[in-house]
Amino acid sequence: MLGARTTGGAICARLVAEGWQVSAVARSPETLRAVRTHGARPVRADVSDPDELAQVLTDATQAQGGLDLVVNALAGPRPPGPFGGGPIADADLTTLRRWGVSVLEQTFVFLHAGAVALGQAGGGTLIQLTGGSSRHARPGSGPWAAGSFGSRALVQAAANELPEAGIHVALLIVDGAIEPADRTELADIAEAVLFLARPGKLRRPNELQLTRSGEAWRPA
Repeated sequence: MLGARTTGGAICARLVAEGWQVSAVARSPETLRAVRTHGARPVRADVSDPDELAQVLTDATQAQGGLDLVVNALAGPRPPGPFGGGPIADADLTTLRRWGVSVLEQTFVFLHAGAVALGQAGGGTLIQLTGGSSRHARPGSGPWAAGSFGSRALVQAAANELPEAGIHVALLIVDGAIEPADRTELADIAEAVLFLARPGKLRRPNELQLTRSGEAWRPA
């Protein structure tokens, strides 16, 4: 479990409750303490570093006696300036790199390291969480949406490349701002992760979108 603060914490707790052995990666002491409370194995690491993430997955495999599921719920640090990067006319290349390229790189590092680790383990599931910007770009959020669109493309490519290795790849889109205090909302996200992770008789979905009740669904 990469990222264990709010959404990641809810997913971590639900997986443990379902009987999964969970290693949860975080950086702050507060979040690591919460991970222990959930019953998961806390790991302090910077998983934006490819070598560090690879080591985290190797250690988790050894500590748990195997590896079946890797979930990336990391939101990443918020760059300075307006959320999403601001209007295109006011942005520059630095803005694009901070809001777009950084998101794309994080997804690539996750998918690459996860594919290698699960390939060595004999298969499993990779789940990338993202927001609605991976499907539609809002005004003032072009740089952020560019990274999110790119992340969606990487997940789609991996989903078509990895089935022969026994690896299922899925994208969970949470379209709308997450309310950290809304436990029901967080529980719904955790349930969606379990749905994507559980094997079924029919082919499992490679993409699932959650839209807040009462809000209009926007087709891709």
